[in-house]
Amino acid sequence: MTDAPTLADRIKAEARNAGFDAVGIAPAEIGAREQARLDAFVDAGQYGEMAWMAETVDRRRDPKTLWPEARSVIVCAMNYGPEHNPLSDLEQTDRGVIAAYARNRDYHDLVKKRLKRIARWMHAELGCGVKVFVDTAPVLEKPLAAQAGLGWQGKHTNLVSRDHGSWLFLGEIFTTLELPTDRPETDHCGSCRRCLDICPTDAFPTPYTLDARRCISYLTIEHKGPIPMQFRAAMGNRIYGCDDCLAVCPWNKFAETAKEAAFVARDDLTLPALGELAALDDAAFRSRFSGSPIKRTGRDRFVRNVLIALGNSENPEAMNAVVPRLDDSSPLVRGAAVWAYRRLGGKPLDRPALETDPQVLAEWR
Repeated sequence: MTDAPTLADRIKAEARNAGFDAVGIAPAEIGAREQARLDAFVDAGQYGEMAWMAETVDRRRDPKTLWPEARSVIVCAMNYGPEHNPLSDLEQTDRGVIAAYARNRDYHDLVKKRLKRIARWMHAELGCGVKVFVDTAPVLEKPLAAQAGLGWQGKHTNLVSRDHGSWLFLGEIFTTLELPTDRPETDHCGSCRRCLDICPTDAFPTPYTLDARRCISYLTIEHKGPIPMQFRAAMGNRIYGCDDCLAVCPWNKFAETAKEAAFVARDDLTLPALGELAALDDAAFRSRFSGSPIKRTGRDRFVRNVLIALGNSENPEAMNAVVPRLDDSSPLVRGAAVWAYRRLGGKPLDRPALETDPQVLAEWR
C-alpha cells in the first residue's frame, strides 16, 4: 500500500502537468549570504541604469516585505536549451547573434500563464493564498531556486542545474501554505572558471559577482545611450544579449534541447543578416519582432547594436548598410553609424558640418 501524496507532491505534479521541467519548494526568505551579495552589488552601483534594483532592494532582500503572508515559494523552471552551442555563431561576422532565450516568444508570457494555471488550482483545491511572479517583479529568483534544490548560482551568478545546465527560465508562486521545503542544491563549480575567463568585457570582478555596467547583455538591452567606447570591439556581432558565460559551462553537457515550441529558435531570429537589420524602420522593427522580448528594447537601441556589429565585421560591403544610417533621424543610431563608418575605413565627409547633436559630433571627432 502506497502513502497518499502530500500537498507538496500534489503541487509538484500539477506544475509538471502544466509543462514545467523542474519544480522545488523554498522557504519565503533569502539567505544572509545572498542578501550580502545583493547589498554589495547595489552599494557599488554595479546595476548601471537599472535604478529599480536600488529602489526595490528591501523587497528583494526579503520576500515577506513583498508579501507578508507568504510562507513558502514554489519555484518552477522551464528548459530552453538551444539546438547548438551559441559560441559557434560568433564566427559568422556578417550575421547578428541574438541570445538563445530571445530567439522566439517572450518567455515571460508563457511562464506566467502556466504559473497562473497552477495558482488557480492551488486556490481552488487547497484553499490557500497565492501570488505569481516572473522576473519582472522584485524577487531574487535565483537564490530562491537554489534553496528549492533546482540548481546553484554559478560563478557567473546565473543558475546552474545538474539536469539542464545553464538554460532555465524561472517563475515563482508565493503561497500562504507552510510547505516542507526541498534540500538546497550545493555548489558544484569547484575550481572551474570558464564562465569568468570567456567574458569578452571582464564583467566579473570576482567569482559570483557581476558588474552589469560591463556586461554585453546589459549594454545591448538595458543601456539607453551610446555603447561605451571600450566595449564596442568586444561586442563583436552580439546584437541582443550574450550567451558566452552560459554556453561555456561544462554542466551543459547534461542539458537537452528545448521541446517547448515557443522556445525553439525562429529561423528569422537565428543569425539574421546585419545589413537587413540595419535598414529596419520603426514599423518594420515592430513587425519583425512581434511577440519577441527584443521588441521592448525599441528600434533605435537595437539598430545601434547592429551598427556596432557591422563596424566589427571587417567586411567592406558592410559600408552599404552603414552609410544610409549616417542620416538616420535618431542621434543614437547616427552616432553608432559614425563609429562603424570610421572603423570600416570610411573617408572624411562633410556631414559633421550639418550635425547638431553633441554626442554625434563627438563620434565624428
